Amino acid sequence: MNNTDPKYSALFTPWKIGNVEIKNRIVMCPMGGTSLFGWFELTGCHFDREAAKLFLERANNNVGLIIPGIAPIRDTFWGKWLWQNEKMFLDLKEFMDEIHKTGAKLFIQLTAGMGRSWAITDLIAPLHKNKFTRALIKPVIDTSHELASPSPQKSRWAHDIECPEMTVEQIHEIIEAFAKTAKLCRDAGVDGVEVHAVHEGYLLDQFTIEFFNKRTDEYGGSFENRYRFAAEIVKAIKKSCGEDYPVSLRYSVQSKLKGFCEGAMPGEDYVEVGRNMEESERAAKYLQDAGYDMLNADNGTYDSWYWAHPPMYMPENCNLEDVAHIKKFVDIPVVCAGRMDAEVGAAAVADGLIDGVGVARQFLVDPEWITKLIEDRIEDIKPCICCHSGCFNFSSSKGHANTQDLTDTMGLARCALNPRTMQSGKYKIKPAKKVKKVAVIGGGIGGMEAAIVLAKRGHQVTLYEKSDKLGGVFIAAAAPSFKEKDRDLIAWYIREISKYPIEVKMNTEVKDAASLDADEIIVATGAVAKKIPVKGADTAIEAVDYLLGNKTVGENVVIVGGGLTGCEIAYDLFLQGKKPVIVEMQDDLITTPGICLANTSYLRDCFKTNNVPVYLETGVSEIAEGHVTVKDKEGKTCDIPADSVILSVGYNPAPVFEKSRRVHLIGDAKAVGNLRTVIWGAWDVAMKI
Repeated sequence: MNNTDPKYSALFTPWKIGNVEIKNRIVMCPMGGTSLFGWFELTGCHFDREAAKLFLERANNNVGLIIPGIAPIRDTFWGKWLWQNEKMFLDLKEFMDEIHKTGAKLFIQLTAGMGRSWAITDLIAPLHKNKFTRALIKPVIDTSHELASPSPQKSRWAHDIECPEMTVEQIHEIIEAFAKTAKLCRDAGVDGVEVHAVHEGYLLDQFTIEFFNKRTDEYGGSFENRYRFAAEIVKAIKKSCGEDYPVSLRYSVQSKLKGFCEGAMPGEDYVEVGRNMEESERAAKYLQDAGYDMLNADNGTYDSWYWAHPPMYMPENCNLEDVAHIKKFVDIPVVCAGRMDAEVGAAAVADGLIDGVGVARQFLVDPEWITKLIEDRIEDIKPCICCHSGCFNFSSSKGHANTQDLTDTMGLARCALNPRTMQSGKYKIKPAKKVKKVAVIGGGIGGMEAAIVLAKRGHQVTLYEKSDKLGGVFIAAAAPSFKEKDRDLIAWYIREISKYPIEVKMNTEVKDAASLDADEIIVATGAVAKKIPVKGADTAIEAVDYLLGNKTVGENVVIVGGGLTGCEIAYDLFLQGKKPVIVEMQDDLITTPGICLANTSYLRDCFKTNNVPVYLETGVSEIAEGHVTVKDKEGKTCDIPADSVILSVGYNPAPVFEKSRRVHLIGDAKAVGNLRTVIWGAWDVAMKI
């Protein structure tokens, strides 16, 4: 640690949770898909060796405390309780021996369930709605159990589904299962358990919040009744495992909840209908007194999901003020998570505002980031850009439940920027059997990623870029003020390229494949913007031209296209104090599957809260000087004042060469996608050459 910048020194001091000492203040927070007991797999609960490999690599890179992702105490498929799988805990014991050799500690996170927040998919929803099919699939997946909530209420994801009320018998079964499972964890050498969760609007949190809990029995009504479920769980664990066995609680300080599926913006003056700060002050002390030894804290519910899973639009350290406040009311350690910056986190620990700094998705992007921090190699840390594209892309739009692809649902905690995360068997660097000369055309993210992978494998790589800058279209994507991590990523790639024997030829446009001295050619030339067959469209500004600052805009700006790029442009204009208007032909904004609801709901809530006009199911008829004429689904037309019009209606692939035996297309040149498809696709090709 001799090279560590002193401003980070507080992060590398020991602390205790109960009687368990943690070597430093950095906590790897739980993420769905990183459960050591498997995740949403038809094979049922088992010891997940891919997750184990993930954690062991991070443990060898100086993390203090690891908390794997949620382990449902009752299996999602087949309904088996975790404590019934003895072999799994024998495997866990062997793994814990390896973890402890690194000096790290590990808590297992156990969940009571999701209730109304269970991300029911478009595939499962219709099966649940039909009484016959619900009964038919029950032996495999009991949707009524998965959706069981404190009281009958609408699902967060499928508003036409009513979640059933959980019975007292089910509650008692869950409490007993926590106690039995925690004891097996303790006997396997696990350092503690975390109860999931009076947090994020999951099942236990729903019981605590009057807005969701309308029960009239001992688990509803009064403050004590609403918090009884969570209190009885920790008491049962302590009775089973001993008072000295540490139990952490995942905890949301405030719900940031305005109503059903409606969250509060940062800094907004609103009426809290969930847990407000006054109740939280009381609840934190009450839960501590019940037996919890730590609060692993942030904010939010699934209705305000961007607080618990902050996209790039949320401020860094967005939960720190609230978490630091709640620490004043307890005597147990408090960890804060939510876009935590290492320097700010270190200062907060030094000042006694919090005890630990919770970090999650940065561990997926760069497993060595703590080691690099210790060695004062900050510029070598690959940044997380908060996209959620690989790790947690549960997506939803009007009339749809979770539209995420089922294979993605079953493969959470992967990373758009690092394909090897939770996919180490599929994505790996193997030395090339035969060294080849490879030309990579296009210096965007895909081209740079391919060049780096090829160079690591030993190939001779030449990268051609027709402009004077590396980064491609991602330079435009990274332009808005809230995209500072995107800009950091471009800078990281440029530095990384320089570490390898890659010949980079700038200001070089390649038009003839035959002119290249190359055995193989990778085309990463991206895409071109689509046009719309509308009078006056040629006077509009292309999205990329706006983002790059090539064209200026006036006060009133109409954005044609309400996809992710169009909405981000509208948000950027709003932050500048201009007056954006969005026109979108679909029935909702950002309907593309695979874009996380935490990201999309922030933008939708922002526009709603701040009265940014959005015209849905509306097309553009004409773009004229001073206005845009639009027509809705009923055929009604109106004119929208417009000093400027920005087109954001999608892209078409623009490969400079067609695919052939030695020509390979990647990224948007192959098929328009996102950063995940670009980077993973680059690996798919570069691994095979």
